[in-house]
Amino acid sequence: MRACSLLPVMGGKKLQSSGRAGVWSLVERQHGVIARRQLLDLGFSRHAIEHRLNTGRLHPVSAGIYAVGRPEFTREGRWMAAVLSCGLGAILSHAAAGAHWGLRPSSLIEVSVPSGRFRQRPGTVVHRRSGLGEADATIHRGIPVTTPTCTLIDLAVRLPLAELERAVNEADRLKLLTPGSLRADLEVIPSRPGSARLGGLLDRHTFVLTRSELEQIFIPIALRVGLGLPLTRQWLNGFEVDFHWPHLGLVVETDGLQYHRTPFQQARDRLRDQAHTAAGLTPLRFTQHQVKFHPGHVERTLRAVAGRLAA
Repeated sequence: MRACSLLPVMGGKKLQSSGRAGVWSLVERQHGVIARRQLLDLGFSRHAIEHRLNTGRLHPVSAGIYAVGRPEFTREGRWMAAVLSCGLGAILSHAAAGAHWGLRPSSLIEVSVPSGRFRQRPGTVVHRRSGLGEADATIHRGIPVTTPTCTLIDLAVRLPLAELERAVNEADRLKLLTPGSLRADLEVIPSRPGSARLGGLLDRHTFVLTRSELEQIFIPIALRVGLGLPLTRQWLNGFEVDFHWPHLGLVVETDGLQYHRTPFQQARDRLRDQAHTAAGLTPLRFTQHQVKFHPGHVERTLRAVAGRLAA
């Protein structure tokens, strides 16, 4: 695991001359909090620390962690204080990391520490973990935290699929990652709890059939409904359609990629459906994943729409 101590000195060397000036820059980066060990490394003596505690310049937050200047601090300050209190190598993780990245709100404070280290902290859920490497940790707005990919893997263990999907969409919207880069990350990161569930969600939304595979799977569904053979690869109203039944005025389109469709692609899909509707056709749209893995839903929908059109 990456050691994110945030100390502005190396090797524990005391900085007698610049420590007092440097502390303010460090405190600002750390959202108003600082650790006792950092003050000592910056050149403050134990007596100087006690003096500042007695005069109200430092305010205890937890064992060895202080708020500077005033006892109140922000949500980021609480996260930073929790990470500092858990020692070197500690990083914000799980629900707290999700909130810090803006993926979903949470009031939980969760920190991961290297396996073998046992730390209980009031108000903080501490996870002892092995298998996390430097690629799993980063610093976001001054706070050591699991990367967006690692955070989503952790969330995948506990979130319902619908909420996990929203978290992935939010990460995409915030440009923290793309579904493609997330899927690529899962291929190289060693498997851990949550990896398979997250990968399954991505596969469900990035599933793509070849044209021949799609026709081999979809046409039997249409035949079971009684629609007969459709026309394929026809041009209607300026667009190539997947399946067309002229006698019903029914057009079926299938989407192979649901995640990360660009605004241009979404706008073109709307124009396509609007053009067909304006021409008196009935457009239906399924995902290719639905055609492959949920044929019953596709069949029921086709049967209902075809029955209405035939009537």
